[in-house]
Amino acid sequence: MLKKRYLLMFITFLFMVALVLSGCTDDAGSGSDGASDDANAEDQGQADEDEQADEGSDDGNTLIFGRGNDSLQLDPAAVTDGESIYVTNQIYDTLVQYEEEGTNVKPSLATDWEVSDNKLTWTFQLRDDVKFHDGTDFNAEAVVYNFERWTTSAEFTYYGAMFRATDDNPKGIIENVEATDEYEVQFTLSEPNAPFLNTLAMAAFGIASPESIEKHGEDFFKNPVGTGPFIFEEWVPDDSITLTKNEDYFGEAAKVDEVIFRTIPDNGARFMELQAGSIDIMNGLNPQDIQNVESDENLQAIYRPSMNVGYMAFNTDKEGPMSEKLVRQAINLAIDKDELLKLYEGIGKPATNPIPPSMWGHNDDIEDYGYDPEEAKSLLSQAGYGDGMDLVLHTFSNPRDYMPQPKVTAQAIQEMLKDVNINVEIIENDWDTHTSGEDMSYDMKFLGWIGDNGDPDNFLYYLLDKDNATPDAGNTAMYKSNEVHDLLIEAQSEPDQDKRTELYMEAQEIIHEDAPWLPIAHTTPPLAANKNVKNYVPHPTGSEPFNLIEIEK
Repeated sequence: MLKKRYLLMFITFLFMVALVLSGCTDDAGSGSDGASDDANAEDQGQADEDEQADEGSDDGNTLIFGRGNDSLQLDPAAVTDGESIYVTNQIYDTLVQYEEEGTNVKPSLATDWEVSDNKLTWTFQLRDDVKFHDGTDFNAEAVVYNFERWTTSAEFTYYGAMFRATDDNPKGIIENVEATDEYEVQFTLSEPNAPFLNTLAMAAFGIASPESIEKHGEDFFKNPVGTGPFIFEEWVPDDSITLTKNEDYFGEAAKVDEVIFRTIPDNGARFMELQAGSIDIMNGLNPQDIQNVESDENLQAIYRPSMNVGYMAFNTDKEGPMSEKLVRQAINLAIDKDELLKLYEGIGKPATNPIPPSMWGHNDDIEDYGYDPEEAKSLLSQAGYGDGMDLVLHTFSNPRDYMPQPKVTAQAIQEMLKDVNINVEIIENDWDTHTSGEDMSYDMKFLGWIGDNGDPDNFLYYLLDKDNATPDAGNTAMYKSNEVHDLLIEAQSEPDQDKRTELYMEAQEIIHEDAPWLPIAHTTPPLAANKNVKNYVPHPTGSEPFNLIEIEK
């Protein structure tokens, strides 16, 4: 108490001295060069600016987006994780883009396009008024450069997966990309590809500045340069990424001057920051907090349209029980999916197939395995595992849109499998480790997928075709079915959607029988935002450009 009293007396003394000195200065300044008056005016001007910023002027208009994980890198062609794509979606444009609320495509860097009668030649007319953020021109040669770059390394996994590129055939089905004029580019395919146009709209095919790629080399992933509505400014790993408005954007200019992506790993802590007003939008809202959002007059709940699946993949390539179809079927029967879905707090629906029921091509006739522990035990006995087994389940630490409580979900499955004499060891990894593909010791592994382009091919081919059964690709189950492969390749080349649907329906029947997964849920992921956030429309693909978002002051 004494210390506080003395401190107060000292502060009072300083204040009195300041008043005396201020009076002296004013007297002296009346006949001087006016420097003191100028300083006071500057101070008052700064105070007025600060007050305007506090009141929400057009200056300093910043959107802060809170998320659970940092980006892995910012080269869109080399990432598949949603947190990276959230950011790259702001920096880069693609030749065509999805409509605001669906996966039909519309012009972007390309203004128009046509395809030949044999579906092998696609010609795109490009905008002639676009510059990259580094000031260089966007043109047909830049498009050619990007596509040629993507064929040079297995690092660009999406190119290989979507266009069937291999080490022996690095271009895949794209035989040639040619600049046929300064602002015209032509793609020649080796065979028709029905999802081709939708695939080009995927964030992975954002067009980057050739000059900046050459300048930064291997460090381009942390120095991204595109043509998008926001320009990269700063990345503080595991903390924040800052982008600023592209004043010269060819499309609709951003309504905010700055976007900051903040990494806040814990969902509850992130929600508290939203309530406190230190962030404007958050993803990964705990389902149990939805009611708290809806009852708070300062907040709003926003739901992303469902185009996803959460699942547990079985390592079918690993010697032992997971290579046995009967064991995989037994595990499906031993899991009470209705109990698991309680952990989703109303935002999830049971999954029976890899593709969500909202997407065309979903096989509605397939029935889930259901919950039957006794039948599961019978199948395990037939497979030679009647005495039980020990399995390893890999899970990730932070919630994802398709699995809001991964740790608790893993523990629930662990308890359920005990009833059929399966002992499960749970290994929890951070997201980077979990998705790296370096550790193939798992028997079972949690993952999920948010559709990139609105086509069943993006789920079935990428996640379950033998072409992608490699540690660093999408087929985590390492599932290799020649029959499924033939159906999926035929579907890619078939222009008639009804015929494609028949092929996908048949493929799903085989996949269901082979059981490389336990499909768990399709979700309608909740986000939360302050009430002053306007025009935020989450896209079914899992991320969206932020240029249309406004913050009312």
